[in-house]
Amino acid sequence: MTDWMISLLVCAALLGAASLAVVRGYRKKMQAEMDTLLQALDRSIGGELLEASFDESMNSAVAERLNRIVLLWGEQRDRAEDERDTVKSLISDISHQVRTPLSNILLYAQLLKEQPLTEDGLLLADKIQRHSEKLEFFMKELVKSSYAEKAIISLCPQMVDVRELVGTSCQMVELAALKKNIRMTRQDISASCYADKKWTIEAMANVLENAVKYSPENSVIAIETCLYDSFACVKIHDQGPGIREDEQGRVFERFYRGKDVKEQPGFGIGLYLTREVLSKEGGYVKIKSRQGEGTEVALYLSRYGSAGTFAAGVK
Repeated sequence: MTDWMISLLVCAALLGAASLAVVRGYRKKMQAEMDTLLQALDRSIGGELLEASFDESMNSAVAERLNRIVLLWGEQRDRAEDERDTVKSLISDISHQVRTPLSNILLYAQLLKEQPLTEDGLLLADKIQRHSEKLEFFMKELVKSSYAEKAIISLCPQMVDVRELVGTSCQMVELAALKKNIRMTRQDISASCYADKKWTIEAMANVLENAVKYSPENSVIAIETCLYDSFACVKIHDQGPGIREDEQGRVFERFYRGKDVKEQPGFGIGLYLTREVLSKEGGYVKIKSRQGEGTEVALYLSRYGSAGTFAAGVK
């Protein structure tokens, strides 16, 4: 092999090695730039503004546009929060203003039906009562819908008597149960739990309302309280139609309604709120049901406070 061929091969090898080094260097540089970009994206996702460098580099252009996105997102978030608070306040004001006259209409309709009336007069009084009850139902559902956002559910848990929670919740559905001649039985025990009294009563009443709504007339709703190491469990068992197995995992979704209960009034908010409230208090909810054999909803209420304080039995 001649000298010039050897020189040519050496030059080719050196050129190949140089090209490989350039490619590797370029890949390393691109990887570093991609890492920098990903870090900038992560910081922007977290709502952090990036340091601005006033030059004409690509990194500077990307940072400037990401900062604009963060600022726009912050403005939209603040506007959405203001609108949410306005809607919440508006619904609260409307429901408060409507509640008293609506209760009076229901009362007067009931008193009117007890008076000596003609057949037509009795029919009209009955229509007034039924439509007022329907309006009252939709007002309650409207208020529940306004609580559908997690941020609106603000809790202040403390140690409360489980028997008081159950008793007040039962009182809230007592009239609806009497209209269907449904009997509610209770097996209480002396126990306390760490819960927000107002919201937990609302959560428990939602379960009881469903039990009354879907139970047949002249049936029984059994309410039993059990005590475990970490939880006080309130079990509510009805004699309704039960829930399909493939739907039991979805009944706690917001606005979800089972296929077999579409004819019943409701928006699918109650059980969603129940799960959210108990979850925020350190508890949880379970459901057990078979079609034709009723449904049991178990509410697990934490017995420990925020600092790990044990909720002893209430004397």
